[in-house]
Amino acid sequence: MYEIAHRVLALRSDPPRDVVVTVGMPYEEPTGEWSCPYRIDGLDGWEHERKVTGPDSLAAAELALAMVRAAVMGSHEAREGRLNWDDVSPGPRAQTVWVTWDREHDLAYIAMKREILPGEAVRQVVAEDAVLDYGEKGRLIGVELNNAAARLPSEMRM
Repeated sequence: MYEIAHRVLALRSDPPRDVVVTVGMPYEEPTGEWSCPYRIDGLDGWEHERKVTGPDSLAAAELALAMVRAAVMGSHEAREGRLNWDDVSPGPRAQTVWVTWDREHDLAYIAMKREILPGEAVRQVVAEDAVLDYGEKGRLIGVELNNAAARLPSEMRM
């Protein structure tokens, strides 16, 4: 893989180790589609090269970055708070959210993680056309949005 980007994260384990994320150069497949390789070393189950495919090189690179972000943030190491993000520059950082949209009832749910278990939302706050769900530690875990066709950004209505 010809590397175009990488990041090293510290994993608090015994002994401590690095998690190395690498994204390769997109390349054109014989079918005309584009693939972008990526690899995550140091997380359980990710120690081999993978790839994603898209209609063009930019889409393939974007998909690879999204897959890497989802894999790292969804890992049990990250959920347990054992990944050190100190090397990330301060300021806003993109976060993956999961959106479901019920067009028939004009409701959307924006989840801050892939799966919210029953009973995980321990507090709800109603604010105009939205219901904010908070988890046990007071952290926002999801937003239910009424009148979604008007309030949900178009790029999130899929």
